[in-house]
Amino acid sequence: MPRRRIRVTGTPEAPLRAALTALRTELGVPESFPPEVLAEAMGVPPFERSREWGRAAAAPLPALPDATDIPFFTVDPPTSMDLDQAMHLSRRGSGFRVRYAIADVASFVAPGGALDAEAHRRVTTLYFPDEKTPLHPPLLSEGAASLLPDVTRPAVLWTIDLDADGRTVAVDVHRALVRSRAKLDYATAQRRIDTGTAEEPVALLKDIGEARERLEVERGGISLNVPEQEIVERDHTYELAYRAPLPADGWNAQISLLTGMAAADLMLTHGTGVLRTLPAAPDGAVGRLHRTAHALGIDWPHHVSYAQLIRSLDPRLPHHAAFLQECTTLLRGAGYTVFQGGDLPPITTHAAVAAPYTHCTAPLRRLVDRYAAEICLSPASPPAWVLAGLDALPKEMADGSRLAGTVERECVDVVEAALLKDRVGDLFDGYVVDVEERQPTVGKVQLDAPAVVARLEGGATPLPLGERLRVRLTQADPGTSKVRFAPA
Repeated sequence: MPRRRIRVTGTPEAPLRAALTALRTELGVPESFPPEVLAEAMGVPPFERSREWGRAAAAPLPALPDATDIPFFTVDPPTSMDLDQAMHLSRRGSGFRVRYAIADVASFVAPGGALDAEAHRRVTTLYFPDEKTPLHPPLLSEGAASLLPDVTRPAVLWTIDLDADGRTVAVDVHRALVRSRAKLDYATAQRRIDTGTAEEPVALLKDIGEARERLEVERGGISLNVPEQEIVERDHTYELAYRAPLPADGWNAQISLLTGMAAADLMLTHGTGVLRTLPAAPDGAVGRLHRTAHALGIDWPHHVSYAQLIRSLDPRLPHHAAFLQECTTLLRGAGYTVFQGGDLPPITTHAAVAAPYTHCTAPLRRLVDRYAAEICLSPASPPAWVLAGLDALPKEMADGSRLAGTVERECVDVVEAALLKDRVGDLFDGYVVDVEERQPTVGKVQLDAPAVVARLEGGATPLPLGERLRVRLTQADPGTSKVRFAPA
Protein backbone atom coordinates (compact mmCIF):
# COMPACT_ATOMS: atom_id res chain seq x y z
CA MET A 1 0.00 0.00 0.00
CA PRO A 2 1.71 3.24 -1.07
CA ARG A 3 2.09 6.07 1.40
CA ARG A 4 0.51 8.52 -1.04
CA ARG A 5 0.02 7.98 -4.74
CA ILE A 6 1.10 10.84 -6.92
CA ARG A 7 0.94 11.41 -10.67
CA VAL A 8 1.61 14.16 -13.16
CA THR A 9 -0.87 15.81 -15.53
CA GLY A 10 1.14 17.68 -18.16
CA THR A 11 4.93 18.05 -18.22
CA PRO A 12 6.78 18.89 -14.99
CA GLU A 13 8.82 22.07 -14.95
CA ALA A 14 12.59 21.80 -15.23
CA PRO A 15 13.51 22.07 -11.50
CA LEU A 16 11.09 19.29 -10.60
CA ARG A 17 12.32 17.04 -13.41
CA ALA A 18 15.94 17.69 -12.37
CA ALA A 19 15.16 16.79 -8.76
CA LEU A 20 13.49 13.54 -9.84
CA THR A 21 16.45 12.67 -12.05
CA ALA A 22 18.77 13.24 -9.09
CA LEU A 23 16.56 11.01 -6.94
CA ARG A 24 16.82 8.15 -9.43
CA THR A 25 20.60 8.48 -9.39
CA GLU A 26 20.70 8.54 -5.58
CA LEU A 27 18.58 5.39 -5.30
CA GLY A 28 20.57 3.54 -7.96
CA VAL A 29 17.56 3.09 -10.23
CA PRO A 30 18.70 1.61 -13.56
CA GLU A 31 18.60 4.05 -16.46
CA SER A 32 18.27 1.47 -19.23
CA PHE A 33 18.29 -2.22 -20.01
CA PRO A 34 21.58 -3.99 -20.79
CA PRO A 35 22.18 -4.78 -24.48
CA GLU A 36 21.84 -8.53 -23.95
CA VAL A 37 18.40 -8.02 -22.36
CA LEU A 38 17.21 -5.89 -25.27
CA ALA A 39 18.67 -8.38 -27.74
CA GLU A 40 16.82 -11.24 -26.07
CA ALA A 41 13.59 -9.22 -26.04
CA MET A 42 13.94 -8.68 -29.79
CA GLY A 43 14.63 -12.35 -30.47
CA VAL A 44 18.21 -11.88 -31.67
CA PRO A 45 20.20 -15.18 -31.98
CA PRO A 46 21.46 -17.14 -30.16
CA PHE A 47 18.47 -16.52 -27.90
CA GLU A 48 15.98 -18.16 -30.27
CA ARG A 49 18.13 -21.27 -30.65
CA SER A 50 18.72 -21.66 -26.91
CA ARG A 51 15.17 -21.82 -25.63
CA GLU A 52 12.79 -24.74 -25.64
CA TRP A 53 9.63 -22.66 -25.25
CA GLY A 54 8.57 -19.07 -24.96
CA ARG A 55 9.09 -16.43 -27.60
CA ALA A 56 10.66 -13.03 -28.21
CA ALA A 57 8.76 -10.02 -29.46
CA ALA A 58 9.41 -10.73 -33.12
CA ALA A 59 8.55 -14.44 -33.02
CA PRO A 60 5.24 -15.83 -34.31
CA LEU A 61 2.33 -16.25 -31.92
CA PRO A 62 2.32 -19.60 -30.12
CA ALA A 63 -0.26 -22.25 -31.00
CA LEU A 64 -2.89 -21.71 -28.30
CA PRO A 65 -6.67 -22.06 -28.03
CA ASP A 66 -8.32 -19.15 -29.85
CA ALA A 67 -10.44 -16.83 -27.68
CA THR A 68 -10.18 -13.82 -29.97
CA ASP A 69 -13.94 -13.89 -30.59
CA ILE A 70 -14.52 -12.64 -27.02
CA PRO A 71 -14.69 -8.79 -27.03
CA PHE A 72 -12.38 -8.05 -24.10
CA PHE A 73 -11.80 -4.51 -22.83
CA THR A 74 -9.29 -2.92 -20.47
CA VAL A 75 -9.74 -0.29 -17.73
CA ASP A 76 -6.55 1.59 -16.82
CA PRO A 77 -5.24 5.13 -16.33
CA PRO A 78 -5.53 6.99 -19.66
CA THR A 79 -1.81 7.08 -20.46
CA SER A 80 -1.02 3.47 -19.47
CA MET A 81 0.42 1.22 -22.16
CA ASP A 82 1.55 -1.71 -19.96
CA LEU A 83 -1.86 -3.38 -19.88
CA ASP A 84 -1.76 -6.51 -17.74
CA GLN A 85 -5.48 -7.32 -17.65
CA ALA A 86 -8.44 -7.38 -20.02
CA MET A 87 -11.92 -8.51 -19.05
CA HIS A 88 -15.24 -9.57 -20.49
CA LEU A 89 -18.29 -9.73 -18.24
CA SER A 90 -21.55 -11.47 -19.07
CA ARG A 91 -24.68 -12.87 -17.49
CA ARG A 92 -24.94 -16.59 -16.79
CA GLY A 93 -28.52 -17.43 -15.91
CA SER A 94 -29.16 -15.58 -12.66
CA GLY A 95 -25.43 -15.22 -12.07
CA PHE A 96 -22.40 -13.90 -13.92
CA ARG A 97 -19.36 -15.03 -15.88
CA VAL A 98 -16.06 -13.18 -15.50
CA ARG A 99 -13.46 -13.77 -18.18
CA TYR A 100 -10.19 -12.19 -17.11
CA ALA A 101 -7.20 -12.31 -19.45
CA ILE A 102 -3.77 -11.71 -17.91
CA ALA A 103 -0.70 -10.92 -20.02
CA ASP A 104 1.24 -14.15 -20.53
CA VAL A 105 4.71 -12.91 -19.68
CA ALA A 106 6.13 -16.43 -19.40
CA SER A 107 5.54 -16.86 -23.14
CA PHE A 108 8.18 -14.16 -23.69
CA VAL A 109 10.68 -14.67 -20.86
CA ALA A 110 12.87 -17.78 -21.00
CA PRO A 111 13.80 -19.16 -17.55
CA GLY A 112 17.46 -18.48 -16.85
CA GLY A 113 17.85 -16.03 -19.74
CA ALA A 114 18.92 -12.40 -19.69
CA LEU A 115 15.32 -11.12 -19.50
CA ASP A 116 14.62 -13.40 -16.56
CA ALA A 117 17.78 -12.34 -14.71
CA GLU A 118 17.00 -8.65 -15.25
CA ALA A 119 13.43 -9.11 -14.00
CA HIS A 120 14.82 -10.72 -10.82
CA ARG A 121 17.16 -7.75 -10.42
CA ARG A 122 14.38 -5.17 -10.84
CA VAL A 123 11.52 -7.14 -9.19
CA THR A 124 8.86 -4.48 -9.83
CA THR A 125 8.09 -1.49 -12.00
CA LEU A 126 9.00 1.76 -10.22
CA TYR A 127 6.69 4.72 -10.71
CA PHE A 128 8.01 8.29 -10.63
CA PRO A 129 5.80 11.31 -11.27
CA ASP A 130 7.50 12.05 -14.58
CA GLU A 131 8.28 8.54 -15.85
CA LYS A 132 8.51 4.90 -14.81
CA THR A 133 11.31 2.37 -14.64
CA PRO A 134 9.72 -0.80 -16.03
CA LEU A 135 10.25 -4.38 -14.94
CA HIS A 136 10.52 -5.52 -18.58
CA PRO A 137 11.73 -3.65 -21.68
CA PRO A 138 8.95 -1.48 -23.16
CA LEU A 139 9.25 -3.54 -26.34
CA LEU A 140 7.48 -6.24 -24.32
CA SER A 141 5.71 -4.46 -21.45
CA GLU A 142 4.16 -1.76 -23.65
CA GLY A 143 4.24 -3.72 -26.89
CA ALA A 144 4.32 -7.41 -27.69
CA ALA A 145 3.10 -8.66 -24.28
CA SER A 146 0.69 -5.82 -23.45
CA LEU A 147 -3.04 -6.43 -23.95
CA LEU A 148 -3.43 -3.42 -26.22
CA PRO A 149 -6.62 -3.01 -28.26
CA ASP A 150 -7.07 -4.56 -31.71
CA VAL A 151 -4.03 -6.87 -31.54
CA THR A 152 -3.88 -10.59 -30.77
CA ARG A 153 -1.92 -11.53 -27.68
CA PRO A 154 -1.16 -14.69 -25.69
CA ALA A 155 -2.80 -14.59 -22.26
CA VAL A 156 -3.54 -16.59 -19.15
CA LEU A 157 -7.33 -16.71 -19.39
CA TRP A 158 -9.37 -17.05 -16.21
CA THR A 159 -13.06 -17.94 -16.45
CA ILE A 160 -14.80 -17.48 -13.10
CA ASP A 161 -18.51 -18.24 -12.78
CA LEU A 162 -20.44 -16.46 -10.05
CA ASP A 163 -23.90 -16.97 -8.62
CA ALA A 164 -26.46 -14.17 -8.29
CA ASP A 165 -24.77 -12.93 -5.09
CA GLY A 166 -21.32 -12.83 -6.70
CA ARG A 167 -19.99 -15.97 -5.00
CA THR A 168 -17.58 -18.14 -6.97
CA VAL A 169 -19.09 -21.42 -8.17
CA ALA A 170 -16.57 -22.55 -10.82
CA VAL A 171 -13.03 -21.62 -11.95
CA ASP A 172 -11.08 -22.48 -15.08
CA VAL A 173 -7.67 -21.19 -16.16
CA HIS A 174 -5.68 -21.96 -19.30
CA ARG A 175 -3.55 -20.25 -21.93
CA ALA A 176 -5.32 -18.70 -24.92
CA LEU A 177 -4.99 -16.09 -27.64
CA VAL A 178 -7.11 -13.02 -26.90
CA ARG A 179 -7.90 -9.71 -28.56
CA SER A 180 -9.00 -6.62 -26.67
CA ARG A 181 -11.52 -4.40 -28.43
CA ALA A 182 -11.42 -1.23 -26.29
CA LYS A 183 -9.02 0.63 -23.99
CA LEU A 184 -11.08 2.51 -21.38
CA ASP A 185 -9.94 4.76 -18.56
CA TYR A 186 -11.73 4.91 -15.21
CA ALA A 187 -13.50 8.21 -15.90
CA THR A 188 -14.83 7.00 -19.26
CA ALA A 189 -16.05 3.70 -17.82
CA GLN A 190 -17.71 5.53 -14.92
CA ARG A 191 -19.40 8.05 -17.21
CA ARG A 192 -20.78 5.37 -19.53
CA ILE A 193 -22.10 3.33 -16.62
CA ASP A 194 -23.67 6.37 -14.91
CA THR A 195 -25.36 7.60 -18.10
CA GLY A 196 -26.61 4.17 -19.15
CA THR A 197 -24.63 4.24 -22.41
CA ALA A 198 -22.26 1.37 -21.51
CA GLU A 199 -22.66 -1.91 -23.37
CA GLU A 200 -23.52 -4.86 -21.15
CA PRO A 201 -19.94 -6.17 -20.62
CA VAL A 202 -18.94 -2.74 -19.24
CA ALA A 203 -22.24 -2.05 -17.46
CA LEU A 204 -21.87 -5.34 -15.56
CA LEU A 205 -18.67 -4.01 -13.97
CA LYS A 206 -20.93 -2.13 -11.55
CA ASP A 207 -23.23 -5.07 -10.84
CA ILE A 208 -20.40 -7.54 -10.25
CA GLY A 209 -18.21 -4.99 -8.48
CA GLU A 210 -20.96 -4.05 -6.04
CA ALA A 211 -21.84 -7.71 -5.44
CA ARG A 212 -18.22 -8.47 -4.62
CA GLU A 213 -18.04 -5.39 -2.37
CA ARG A 214 -21.04 -6.72 -0.42
CA LEU A 215 -19.26 -10.05 0.02
CA GLU A 216 -16.16 -8.17 1.14
CA VAL A 217 -18.24 -6.51 3.85
CA GLU A 218 -19.68 -9.90 4.84
CA ARG A 219 -16.28 -11.52 5.32
CA GLY A 220 -14.79 -8.44 7.04
CA GLY A 221 -12.47 -7.34 4.23
CA ILE A 222 -11.32 -3.77 3.71
CA SER A 223 -10.57 -1.67 0.63
CA LEU A 224 -9.05 1.73 1.39
CA ASN A 225 -10.08 4.53 -0.98
CA VAL A 226 -7.07 6.73 -0.27
CA PRO A 227 -7.05 9.91 -2.40
CA GLU A 228 -4.26 10.42 -4.91
CA GLN A 229 -2.16 13.53 -5.13
CA GLU A 230 -1.98 14.96 -8.64
CA ILE A 231 0.39 17.52 -10.13
CA VAL A 232 -1.92 19.55 -12.34
CA GLU A 233 -0.83 22.03 -15.01
CA ARG A 234 -2.75 25.34 -14.81
CA ASP A 235 -1.92 28.69 -16.43
CA HIS A 236 1.62 27.61 -17.36
CA THR A 237 2.41 26.59 -13.78
CA TYR A 238 1.85 23.55 -11.59
CA GLU A 239 -0.08 22.87 -8.42
CA LEU A 240 -0.98 19.89 -6.28
CA ALA A 241 -4.57 18.67 -5.96
CA TYR A 242 -6.35 15.67 -4.49
CA ARG A 243 -8.22 13.07 -6.58
CA ALA A 244 -10.71 10.84 -4.81
CA PRO A 245 -11.07 7.37 -6.39
CA LEU A 246 -14.15 6.76 -8.54
CA PRO A 247 -16.50 3.86 -7.83
CA ALA A 248 -15.21 2.28 -11.05
CA ASP A 249 -11.73 2.14 -9.50
CA GLY A 250 -13.11 -0.03 -6.74
CA TRP A 251 -15.23 -2.23 -9.04
CA ASN A 252 -12.21 -2.86 -11.25
CA ALA A 253 -10.12 -3.74 -8.20
CA GLN A 254 -12.75 -6.26 -7.12
CA ILE A 255 -12.26 -8.22 -10.36
CA SER A 256 -8.53 -8.44 -9.64
CA LEU A 257 -9.21 -9.44 -6.01
CA LEU A 258 -11.65 -12.11 -7.17
CA THR A 259 -8.98 -13.62 -9.42
CA GLY A 260 -6.28 -13.44 -6.75
CA MET A 261 -8.58 -15.25 -4.31
CA ALA A 262 -9.41 -17.93 -6.89
CA ALA A 263 -5.69 -18.42 -7.57
CA ALA A 264 -4.92 -18.73 -3.86
CA ASP A 265 -7.63 -21.40 -3.47
CA LEU A 266 -6.08 -23.38 -6.35
CA MET A 267 -2.66 -23.19 -4.70
CA LEU A 268 -3.95 -24.28 -1.30
CA THR A 269 -5.93 -27.14 -2.80
CA HIS A 270 -2.87 -28.55 -4.57
CA GLY A 271 -0.30 -27.75 -1.86
CA THR A 272 2.13 -25.50 -3.73
CA GLY A 273 2.02 -21.74 -4.06
CA VAL A 274 3.02 -18.22 -3.11
CA LEU A 275 0.45 -16.24 -1.14
CA ARG A 276 0.23 -12.57 -0.29
CA THR A 277 -0.28 -12.65 3.48
CA LEU A 278 -0.92 -10.08 6.20
CA PRO A 279 -1.40 -10.88 9.91
CA ALA A 280 -4.24 -9.26 11.81
CA ALA A 281 -3.34 -5.83 13.18
CA PRO A 282 -2.37 -5.75 16.87
CA ASP A 283 -4.89 -4.25 19.27
CA GLY A 284 -2.59 -1.34 19.99
CA ALA A 285 -2.58 -0.23 16.36
CA VAL A 286 -6.38 -0.28 16.18
CA GLY A 287 -6.57 1.56 19.50
CA ARG A 288 -4.34 4.28 18.09
CA LEU A 289 -6.67 4.64 15.10
CA HIS A 290 -9.59 5.06 17.50
CA ARG A 291 -7.77 7.98 19.09
CA THR A 292 -6.95 9.46 15.68
CA ALA A 293 -10.58 9.15 14.58
CA HIS A 294 -11.73 10.96 17.71
CA ALA A 295 -9.16 13.71 17.18
CA LEU A 296 -10.28 14.17 13.57
CA GLY A 297 -13.92 14.46 14.60
CA ILE A 298 -14.91 11.10 13.09
CA ASP A 299 -17.62 9.30 15.04
CA TRP A 300 -16.55 5.69 15.64
CA PRO A 301 -18.95 3.98 18.07
CA HIS A 302 -17.56 0.91 19.81
CA HIS A 303 -20.19 -1.35 18.21
CA VAL A 304 -19.07 -0.30 14.70
CA SER A 305 -16.28 -2.42 13.22
CA TYR A 306 -13.22 -0.98 11.56
CA ALA A 307 -14.39 -2.32 8.18
CA GLN A 308 -17.83 -0.70 8.60
CA LEU A 309 -16.29 2.63 9.53
CA ILE A 310 -14.00 2.65 6.48
CA ARG A 311 -16.98 2.23 4.17
CA SER A 312 -18.76 5.19 5.74
CA LEU A 313 -15.97 7.65 4.94
CA ASP A 314 -15.88 10.10 2.04
CA PRO A 315 -12.31 10.54 0.70
CA ARG A 316 -13.31 13.94 -0.72
CA LEU A 317 -13.55 15.35 2.82
CA PRO A 318 -10.15 16.46 4.18
CA HIS A 319 -10.50 14.93 7.65
CA HIS A 320 -11.79 11.65 6.17
CA ALA A 321 -8.94 11.60 3.65
CA ALA A 322 -6.46 12.17 6.47
CA PHE A 323 -7.90 9.28 8.46
CA LEU A 324 -7.88 6.95 5.44
CA GLN A 325 -4.19 7.73 4.97
CA GLU A 326 -3.51 6.84 8.60
CA CYS A 327 -5.39 3.56 8.10
CA THR A 328 -2.67 2.39 5.71
CA THR A 329 -0.50 1.80 8.79
CA LEU A 330 -2.55 -1.34 9.50
CA LEU A 331 -1.36 -2.80 6.19
CA ARG A 332 2.29 -2.75 7.20
CA GLY A 333 3.69 -6.22 7.58
CA ALA A 334 2.27 -7.71 4.39
CA GLY A 335 4.58 -10.20 2.74
CA TYR A 336 4.81 -13.27 0.53
CA THR A 337 4.51 -16.79 1.93
CA VAL A 338 5.60 -19.81 -0.13
CA PHE A 339 4.81 -23.46 0.46
CA GLN A 340 5.48 -26.74 -1.36
CA GLY A 341 4.63 -30.40 -1.01
CA GLY A 342 1.30 -29.84 0.74
CA ASP A 343 2.92 -28.40 3.89
CA LEU A 344 0.65 -25.36 4.39
CA PRO A 345 2.00 -22.30 6.25
CA PRO A 346 0.50 -21.18 9.60
CA ILE A 347 -0.85 -17.98 8.04
CA THR A 348 -2.63 -18.31 4.69
CA THR A 349 -4.84 -15.21 4.71
CA HIS A 350 -4.46 -11.51 4.02
CA ALA A 351 -6.10 -9.56 6.85
CA ALA A 352 -7.35 -6.75 4.60
CA VAL A 353 -8.81 -9.18 2.06
CA ALA A 354 -10.08 -11.42 4.90
CA ALA A 355 -9.34 -14.52 2.78
CA PRO A 356 -6.44 -16.34 1.15
CA TYR A 357 -5.10 -14.20 -1.69
CA THR A 358 -2.19 -14.03 -4.10
CA HIS A 359 -0.76 -11.58 -6.60
CA CYS A 360 -1.30 -12.98 -10.09
CA THR A 361 -2.85 -10.21 -12.22
CA ALA A 362 0.06 -7.83 -12.90
CA PRO A 363 2.95 -9.88 -14.39
CA LEU A 364 4.14 -7.03 -16.61
CA ARG A 365 4.83 -4.96 -13.49
CA ARG A 366 5.56 -7.46 -10.72
CA LEU A 367 7.89 -10.48 -10.75
CA VAL A 368 5.91 -12.78 -8.44
CA ASP A 369 2.81 -12.75 -10.66
CA ARG A 370 4.63 -14.70 -13.41
CA TYR A 371 5.35 -17.48 -10.92
CA ALA A 372 1.81 -17.45 -9.55
CA ALA A 373 0.35 -17.79 -13.04
CA GLU A 374 2.49 -20.83 -13.85
CA ILE A 375 1.51 -22.53 -10.60
CA CYS A 376 -2.19 -21.99 -11.35
CA LEU A 377 -1.83 -23.29 -14.91
CA SER A 378 -0.24 -26.53 -13.63
CA PRO A 379 -1.13 -26.66 -9.93
CA ALA A 380 -0.44 -30.38 -9.56
CA SER A 381 2.96 -30.17 -11.26
CA PRO A 382 4.37 -26.65 -11.67
CA PRO A 383 7.38 -26.17 -14.00
CA ALA A 384 10.78 -27.01 -12.54
CA TRP A 385 12.00 -23.40 -12.88
CA VAL A 386 9.06 -22.21 -10.77
CA LEU A 387 9.75 -24.70 -7.98
CA ALA A 388 13.47 -23.90 -8.07
CA GLY A 389 12.90 -20.18 -7.67
CA LEU A 390 10.00 -20.26 -5.24
CA ASP A 391 11.90 -20.12 -1.93
CA ALA A 392 13.85 -17.00 -2.96
CA LEU A 393 10.76 -15.04 -4.00
CA PRO A 394 9.68 -13.64 -0.59
CA LYS A 395 13.03 -11.92 0.00
CA GLU A 396 13.28 -10.73 -3.60
CA MET A 397 9.79 -9.25 -3.44
CA ALA A 398 10.44 -7.72 0.00
CA ASP A 399 13.58 -6.00 -1.26
CA GLY A 400 11.82 -4.77 -4.40
CA SER A 401 8.77 -3.58 -2.46
CA ARG A 402 11.02 -1.75 -0.01
CA LEU A 403 12.66 0.16 -2.87
CA ALA A 404 9.25 0.92 -4.40
CA GLY A 405 8.08 2.27 -1.06
CA THR A 406 11.16 4.47 -0.80
CA VAL A 407 10.52 5.77 -4.33
CA GLU A 408 6.91 6.61 -3.45
CA ARG A 409 7.86 8.45 -0.26
CA GLU A 410 10.77 10.34 -1.77
CA CYS A 411 8.81 11.33 -4.88
CA VAL A 412 6.11 12.94 -2.78
CA ASP A 413 8.75 14.87 -0.83
CA VAL A 414 10.57 15.98 -3.99
CA VAL A 415 7.37 17.14 -5.68
CA GLU A 416 6.15 19.04 -2.65
CA ALA A 417 9.53 20.74 -2.18
CA ALA A 418 9.81 21.71 -5.85
CA LEU A 419 6.31 23.18 -5.99
CA LEU A 420 6.66 25.10 -2.72
CA LYS A 421 10.26 26.32 -3.08
CA ASP A 422 9.23 29.94 -3.78
CA ARG A 423 6.71 30.15 -0.93
CA VAL A 424 8.90 29.87 2.16
CA GLY A 425 7.41 32.16 4.80
CA ASP A 426 3.85 31.95 3.45
CA LEU A 427 0.92 31.00 5.68
CA PHE A 428 -1.40 28.03 5.00
CA ASP A 429 -4.43 26.44 6.63
CA GLY A 430 -4.70 22.72 7.28
CA TYR A 431 -5.42 19.82 9.64
CA VAL A 432 -3.00 18.28 12.11
CA VAL A 433 -3.21 14.65 10.98
CA ASP A 434 -0.48 13.04 13.07
CA VAL A 435 1.36 13.74 16.32
CA GLU A 436 4.37 11.79 17.54
CA GLU A 437 3.60 10.12 20.87
CA ARG A 438 7.08 10.64 22.31
CA GLN A 439 7.48 14.16 20.94
CA PRO A 440 4.00 15.78 20.79
CA THR A 441 5.33 19.06 19.38
CA VAL A 442 6.19 17.20 16.15
CA GLY A 443 3.70 15.75 13.67
CA LYS A 444 2.19 16.15 10.22
CA VAL A 445 -0.11 18.73 8.70
CA GLN A 446 -2.39 18.22 5.72
CA LEU A 447 -2.96 21.51 3.92
CA ASP A 448 -6.30 22.48 2.41
CA ALA A 449 -4.47 23.75 -0.67
CA PRO A 450 -2.13 22.87 -2.22
CA ALA A 451 -2.55 19.13 -1.61
CA VAL A 452 0.45 18.70 0.67
CA VAL A 453 1.05 16.51 3.73
CA ALA A 454 4.32 17.44 5.42
CA ARG A 455 6.25 17.53 8.68
CA LEU A 456 5.13 20.04 11.29
CA GLU A 457 7.50 21.06 14.08
CA GLY A 458 8.81 24.02 16.06
CA GLY A 459 5.91 24.85 18.36
CA ALA A 460 6.22 25.30 22.11
CA THR A 461 3.08 23.33 23.01
CA PRO A 462 1.75 19.91 21.98
CA LEU A 463 0.11 19.84 18.56
CA PRO A 464 -3.71 19.61 18.53
CA LEU A 465 -4.31 16.33 16.67
CA GLY A 466 -7.33 16.56 14.39
CA GLU A 467 -7.78 20.31 14.72
CA ARG A 468 -7.39 23.04 12.14
CA LEU A 469 -4.24 25.05 12.41
CA ARG A 470 -2.61 27.93 10.54
CA VAL A 471 0.99 27.05 9.70
CA ARG A 472 3.99 28.78 8.16
CA LEU A 473 6.26 27.16 5.55
CA THR A 474 9.78 27.19 6.98
CA GLN A 475 11.64 24.99 4.48
CA ALA A 476 11.12 23.75 0.92
CA ASP A 477 14.31 22.42 -0.61
CA PRO A 478 14.05 20.20 -3.71
CA GLY A 479 17.72 19.30 -3.33
CA THR A 480 17.15 17.63 0.04
CA SER A 481 13.47 16.75 -0.57
CA LYS A 482 12.58 18.49 2.68
CA VAL A 483 9.37 20.39 3.38
CA ARG A 484 8.81 21.74 6.89
CA PHE A 485 6.04 23.75 8.50
CA ALA A 486 5.73 25.37 11.90
CA PRO A 487 2.66 26.56 13.78
CA ALA A 488 2.04 30.18 12.87
